[in-house]
Formats: sequence, C-alpha cells, structure tokens
Amino acid sequence: MSDTSRTSDTRTPAQIEADIKRRREVLAETLDEIGVRVHPKTIVGDAKAKAVSHIDHTLGRAYVGVNRVVGDVRGQFVTEEGAPRLERIVPVALLAVGLVGLLTLTPRRRRR
Repeated sequence: MSDTSRTSDTRTPAQIEADIKRRREVLAETLDEIGVRVHPKTIVGDAKAKAVSHIDHTLGRAYVGVNRVVGDVRGQFVTEEGAPRLERIVPVALLAVGLVGLLTLTPRRRRR
C-alpha cells in the first residue's frame, strides 16, 4: 500500500497550508509553555510555594496540638462553668512561688 491509498485527502492546498499554520501555532504555544515550566525562576518559585505550603500545614497542625494541650490544662484548673478550682490552683501557685524564691535566694557563683 502506498501513502496515497491510505489517505484519501480531499483538502485543497490552501486548507492544507492553513492546517500546517494552525499546527505550528499550537506547537509554538506548547514549546513556550515548556520553556516557562523549565525556567529556573519558575522551578525556584514552585519550590518556594511548596515549602511555604508545607510550613503552613505544619504550623496549622502545631496550633491545633497546642490548642488541645492548653484546653486540657485549662480544664484542670477551671470547672465546666468557668469557676476556678482553688483546690488545684493554690498548690501549683505555692509551688511556683517556692521555686522562684529558691532560685532568687540561692547564691550564684561568679565567674572570674
């Protein structure tokens, strides 16, 4: 079989030329897009955006975790109604005052 028997092209030369011109334009657009994608600035920008997204995601998870811990600690010192639990607050406050007093009263060695 020859090429002419497989394709029965009934287009005019002007139609073929227009098709070639259209395909060249599409190819030029594709090459331009590839050029933009592989440009070093684009690659660096994409890497930065990915890093920022990862950091934002990590910070969001950390915020949720810290918020949960703070809520748990708050629950230890405040009742459901929002009233302070003095039986838990007073011992912790006394312990904190004692530690601060101990740290301020102990003599520190001076370096020579």
